[in-house]
Amino acid sequence: MPLMQGNVDRIGNFEERTLASHNRERAALGIPPLRWDEDLAADAALWAQHLVSKGYLEHSPSDPNDWDPQGENLWAGTAGHYSAEAMTGLWIAEKKNFKPGIFPANSRTGNLEDVGHYTQLMWRSSGKVGCALAQGRRDEFMVCRYSEGGNVMGERPF
Repeated sequence: MPLMQGNVDRIGNFEERTLASHNRERAALGIPPLRWDEDLAADAALWAQHLVSKGYLEHSPSDPNDWDPQGENLWAGTAGHYSAEAMTGLWIAEKKNFKPGIFPANSRTGNLEDVGHYTQLMWRSSGKVGCALAQGRRDEFMVCRYSEGGNVMGERPF
């Protein structure tokens, strides 16, 4: 009998698969799971559309009057080529550069950009996440928003 392969839609059930990717990694270290939040996902969708219009990654500006800012992870790649798990997986892959300690001294390379997505994804006090994907002509942009925001100076990520 020939081997049959199922065709898995690369972004079908995006919300569930993205949340599961986050929570598998958190569970591996005993960190409580995130819950999906539609308000965070709506905020993420607005910023993802903004990134499509810009055509490049940039973090949303911080509001100095916001006492509880959202955390944010960004991803960009060639449209139609990456699964939901692959997008999140690029952030998770940063764990190879992670070292325990007080944020921001968590990078083995000395460069916070080498671990910042991972630490936000794993931040122990973050309880909710919402993500969105937007497609431009050539690229896709994924934005995940977290509450409470992580990567707080002077705190341990987990």
